[in-house]
Amino acid sequence: MIATGIGSLPIHGAEDEYAEAVRVVLGELPDLPHVPELPGRGATASMTGRTLAVVTGLDADLQPAGWRLTGSSGSPGMDHRRARSQLAQDLDTVEELTQGYEGAFKVQVTGPWTLAATVERPRGDRILADHGARRELAQALADGVREHIRDVRRRLSGVDRLVVQLDEPALPAVLTGKVPTASGFGRHRSVAPPEASETLGWVLGAIADEGAEPWVHSCAPNTPLGLLRGAGAHGLAVDLGVLGAADHDALAEALEAGETVALGVVPSVDPAQAPTDKDVVERVQRWLDMLGLDPEEVGGRLVVTPTCGLAGATSGWARRALALSRSGAAALSGR
Repeated sequence: MIATGIGSLPIHGAEDEYAEAVRVVLGELPDLPHVPELPGRGATASMTGRTLAVVTGLDADLQPAGWRLTGSSGSPGMDHRRARSQLAQDLDTVEELTQGYEGAFKVQVTGPWTLAATVERPRGDRILADHGARRELAQALADGVREHIRDVRRRLSGVDRLVVQLDEPALPAVLTGKVPTASGFGRHRSVAPPEASETLGWVLGAIADEGAEPWVHSCAPNTPLGLLRGAGAHGLAVDLGVLGAADHDALAEALEAGETVALGVVPSVDPAQAPTDKDVVERVQRWLDMLGLDPEEVGGRLVVTPTCGLAGATSGWARRALALSRSGAAALSGR
C-alpha cells in the first residue's frame, strides 16, 4: 500500500509558502506526491479558480457571488488571467523542486458537475440550469485537461504514472436536485444519471486518452460510486466515515476488478485526540476484514489518505496527517 493526499493544504504565511507546500508533499508522500493546492490564498487558488485556469475556450471573471463565465471572446477577466498565471507559477515551482524525481505523481481538477454547480452563466444563475451550457463547459474542461496533462508531462519528465483526480463533491446534490438557485429560494432540477455519466465520461475519457490514470474523489455522502466506475473512473477516493453499505460493496468490486481505491482514514482537520499509526492500521484492517478482502491481494491497489482536503487544518496537523497516512500505509505493507 502507498499513501497520498487529496490535494489542498493550509497556508502558513511564509514568503515561499507554495514551495514549502511542495516540499512537504514530496517529503511526506514519496510514493505518490501531488500538486498541492492552497485555497487560502484566495479565489484564484480555490478549486473552482484553479480549474477555470485549465479550461480552454471559455473566459471567466470574478463577481461578488463567485466565478462567472463571460463567453469565448478570448478576453478573460483580470482574475481569470491571474488564476492562469498563478497555476503556471505553481507548476514552475513543482518542476523546479522535482528535478530528478522518478515515479508516480498526481494532479487534481474540479469535475464537470461540481464546476457546473459552482460557476454562473453570463446572464446569471448556475451553469447547471442550462443543458447546453453545462455540455459546453464539460467539453471545454475535457480539452483543457488534455493540455494540462501534456504540460505536466513536459515539466515532470521522470513521471511514469500520472494520476488525474477529478474532485466532485457536488455530484450527489446535482443528482438529487439539492443545488440552490442564485436566489436561494429554489433548487435546480436534478440531473438524470445517464447524462451525469456521459458528461463525466468525456473528461475521464480525455484523461485516459492521454495515458493518465483517471480517479474521482468525493468526500460527500451518497456519492454514486457505481456511476463513477461506469463513466470511466479507474480510481475512487472516498472518506471511509461517510460510506453506506452499498458503497463498501462498490469499493470491493473496484479493488477486485484491478482498480484503485484511495481510502480516507486520517482526519482532515485537527482532531480532539490524534490517532496513532496503530489506529490507522487497525481501521483499514477492520474494513478489509468486513469485506473479506485479502490485504496481500488488494494491497497494491489500496491507497491511504486523509478523509478530505487539508485546507481547514492547522499547518502542524496537515503535515502530521500526511505522515500518518504514509506510516500507516507502510505498516500495512509490512515495510
